[in-house]
Amino acid sequence: MTDQKYSIIQKDFFRESGKYLSNFEIWKKCFNPNLHFIFILRKAQKHPKKSFGGIFWRVVLRHFQIKYGFQIYPETEIGEGFYLGHWGLLAINPGVKIGKNCNIAQGVSIAQANRGKFIGSPKIGDEVWIGPNAVIVGGITIGNNVLIAPNTYLAENVPDNSLVIGNPCRIFNLHNATEGYINNKV
Repeated sequence: MTDQKYSIIQKDFFRESGKYLSNFEIWKKCFNPNLHFIFILRKAQKHPKKSFGGIFWRVVLRHFQIKYGFQIYPETEIGEGFYLGHWGLLAINPGVKIGKNCNIAQGVSIAQANRGKFIGSPKIGDEVWIGPNAVIVGGITIGNNVLIAPNTYLAENVPDNSLVIGNPCRIFNLHNATEGYINNKV
């Protein structure tokens, strides 16, 4: 079967299990806070903001934002295969765009900049792994196949196939940057 038959929620859950799950199997996996939050986020994203479903799912999402410590809004554009490595203390600005098959660990902040050279919110490519406590700021573009190491402060553009380390960050060209870090790609 092609993966076009599967919903975005099934594709997100595929990243964790390596197999496409039925709706019942997805519900069973929702005991995991990371997967539960992604499920609710995707439900809120599916419905128009001012519709009954949109209002309902946004209220539910708000409750679980507070409970789990994930500050991700339905307005945030997130590609399929989204994966949260650990739960808690995660903040992503609603203007951020995130590509397919991206992993984000705990303690990450992805924020807009209101002044300086890179005003705006980050655009993150496909197959990007963002390590614990990384901070990504401004209207920057992060390419595909990029590994952002733990505790990195990033406020500049990053080309495809890169490893980003440190504060201030250093960018290294690395062909297989995310190999072994991003599994079960959709």
